[in-house]
Amino acid sequence: MVENLQLVIITGMSGAGKTVAMQSFEDMGYFCVDNMPPSLLPKFWELVRESGKLTKIALVIDLRARAFFDEIMTALESMDNTTLITTKILFLEANDEELVSRYKETRRTHPLAMNDRVLEGIKKERELLKDIKGRAQKVINTTDLSPRQLREEIHATFKKGDAELFRVELISFGFKYGLPIDADVVMDVRFLPNPHYVDDLRPLTGIDEPVYDYVMKQPETEVFYRKFTDLLDCILPGYKKEGKNNVTIAIGCTGGKHRSVALSERIGHKIESDGYPVHITHRDKDKTKETVNRS
Repeated sequence: MVENLQLVIITGMSGAGKTVAMQSFEDMGYFCVDNMPPSLLPKFWELVRESGKLTKIALVIDLRARAFFDEIMTALESMDNTTLITTKILFLEANDEELVSRYKETRRTHPLAMNDRVLEGIKKERELLKDIKGRAQKVINTTDLSPRQLREEIHATFKKGDAELFRVELISFGFKYGLPIDADVVMDVRFLPNPHYVDDLRPLTGIDEPVYDYVMKQPETEVFYRKFTDLLDCILPGYKKEGKNNVTIAIGCTGGKHRSVALSERIGHKIESDGYPVHITHRDKDKTKETVNRS
């Protein structure tokens, strides 16, 4: 049975930024559900409680009718009666002029406008939501916020503990098997001496000490390592400042078995020592002609 479940209800004015908010909670490791009917909340909570696997959930609930609003209030009241769940409401709003402008940009129809003007729908919605806004633990006015600033505000409010949002994915690969399509930065280290042509090293990989030492003792390797890590010292803080939650760095050699693997290990440890969470993947380390032919 799950204990101390963190549940965040994301609601508020239509067009105020609920999609950006949901993406922010996904970045923080929340299980997110978009536009769940409030009447299903108790059943959903029952399933979560029985599974015991989810500890952080964010639900986006849009207004569609007065009945939906009544169901929200009833569902939240029933969930407040348990000590196993901590429920918080995040309410997003913006001023009327900004909401009208956003609707004009997207050419969407306000859910309460029907045959009326967008502004009339906004006024109806604001009146309808005033009670739930009063119950919200956090109200964010997005009128003057960019999407990045909204994410930062949500992270600052709801991030738990010392969990780091920004992380680095480091991939070694072989050019003969193709580029990683999701890489933000790609480096080619095929200019370095190749252990493949050393008989004793050919069966080994860059994880093995003899190959690692062979790659690292080359003068070219040391020059490359210093210059590339200097580059990372410049770009990683910039990526983080711009709101990216992860950066994928790919280092490639011919077969992805020796040089790229060894350098990914060393560079990964350096990035980690600088305080960034790192996940290292050696995509092609164990590939052979036989495995490629079978695939």
